[in-house]
Amino acid sequence: MKHLAFALATVGALLSTQSMAQVQPAVMKAAFSDPARPEADTRQDASRHPAELVAFSKVKAGDTVVDVVPGGGYWSRLFSTAVGPKGKVYAYVPGEFAGFKSDPVATAKAIASEPGRGNVEQITLPLAQQWPASINSTVDIVWTFENYHDFHDSFMKGADVGAFNQAVFSVLKPGGYFIIGDHAAAAGSKLKNTEDLHRIDPEEVKAEVEKAGFIFDGEIKALANPDDDHALKVFDPAIRGKTDRFVFRFRKPAQ
Repeated sequence: MKHLAFALATVGALLSTQSMAQVQPAVMKAAFSDPARPEADTRQDASRHPAELVAFSKVKAGDTVVDVVPGGGYWSRLFSTAVGPKGKVYAYVPGEFAGFKSDPVATAKAIASEPGRGNVEQITLPLAQQWPASINSTVDIVWTFENYHDFHDSFMKGADVGAFNQAVFSVLKPGGYFIIGDHAAAAGSKLKNTEDLHRIDPEEVKAEVEKAGFIFDGEIKALANPDDDHALKVFDPAIRGKTDRFVFRFRKPAQ
């Protein structure tokens, strides 16, 4: 309850801000007061600042959202409640992740089978594969959190990240948003630390995504930490949960 109170208090504070005006207040309240959120989710609220981030996504009731690498389902559940019964959430596990011992495909399917999650659908495709044509230009938001750096790692067996960004561009509606949150690496490091430290240079992310045709549409500093010197692995107890994280929003140009 302590974590839920924190989230709701944050929502209340945001109601008076310009960023909150971009999102229906009822949508936000429903997402964070959802009693079906498990404790494993709510105890992460303090470190993830979900109220600010969901507001930053500009999600609204009826939207279609793709949660790329949903993990335990933290963001999928929030978006599921936010978009409501007329919306849709795709819990997308890249095929390269499917063989993990943690079985992320089974976890995503379990999320979709939870009571009240009838608007969630698990989907698996290789990272660089274009989505079915029937989905093209139907999605409002593509979201990935603390996973984009992984797409460059050796277990992905050379998957074409540029092709993935182009696939995201294709599935989004004109004016739709691609939102990436991740652990920041040192400026100028590019892809040097994606595997050892699980970090990525924010400017490299911008360059890759803009190359696919996206327009940079802003960032939110809610997860920034100037005291992080970017030298430690993100799982190091000294920094875990307190890394310097960036959250970028990119927009597909309206046509």
